[in-house]
Amino acid sequence: MTWHVAEEDLRAYAHGALTPPLLWSADTHLAQCARCREQLARSTDPVVLDAGWERLDAALDAPRPSLSERLLVRFGVADHTARLLTATPVLRRSWLLAVLFLLVTTVLVVRLADQPALFLALAPMLPLAGVALSYGPSLDPTYEMAVVAPLHGFRLLMIRTVAVLGAGMVLNGLATLALPGYGLLALAWLLPALALTATGLALSARLGPVLAPTAVGGAWLTLLAVAYERPHETLAPFTAAGQSGAAVVALLGALLLYRSRDRFDARPLGGFHGGGV
Repeated sequence: MTWHVAEEDLRAYAHGALTPPLLWSADTHLAQCARCREQLARSTDPVVLDAGWERLDAALDAPRPSLSERLLVRFGVADHTARLLTATPVLRRSWLLAVLFLLVTTVLVVRLADQPALFLALAPMLPLAGVALSYGPSLDPTYEMAVVAPLHGFRLLMIRTVAVLGAGMVLNGLATLALPGYGLLALAWLLPALALTATGLALSARLGPVLAPTAVGGAWLTLLAVAYERPHETLAPFTAAGQSGAAVVALLGALLLYRSRDRFDARPLGGFHGGGV
């Protein structure tokens, strides 16, 4: 080794004040010269050095935000909110692809059999299922992170509900475009979807995130079965009267959910591990 980094340059290097091209030369030299590394260690404050290592460890261990998370932050969403949204299980690719496959299959069957009732019966249940799977200790793998997030339980629930509903409505809307021959009837799933979701969320404050949507989904299927037995060309839930009833149920469900909002803050959603609901 024919030369070494000057002592004043080492001090500047230790304090981050050394500028290129001397910085580049010092970096290359220090990687090969044990003598200069020892002198650098002697000229560095141990407290500052330890703090630097801690910052480096924290930066290396920090998870890299996904593309969707970076986009949400770019549009003004808070970091922790964006992390919770992108961690929602039903917004992952596997769930969205499964829902898309189910909708495509249903649309093909409807077009072949000329029976829109199958699509209208299925479409309102998908947002309900998506919201049900987006929270709760037994359903959400990111449940612990959600519980310690700096958000009230009700606000967290609403954030995830809006995200899941948005994704579900977009997929259902794309499926609706594939049924242009049925006109406005192809959109008759929208109000029942809102009614089922609002009612399921309102009841989950008392029944939990599994039993409530299960009961609501069962009630919806029972209603369709009863309506199917009656000799009408269009099932009752998809007539003007049925749509009006769905709108009223959606409003009542939203009101009941708002009045029950404190129940979501009193304890973690779905109850504590090992405890009762």
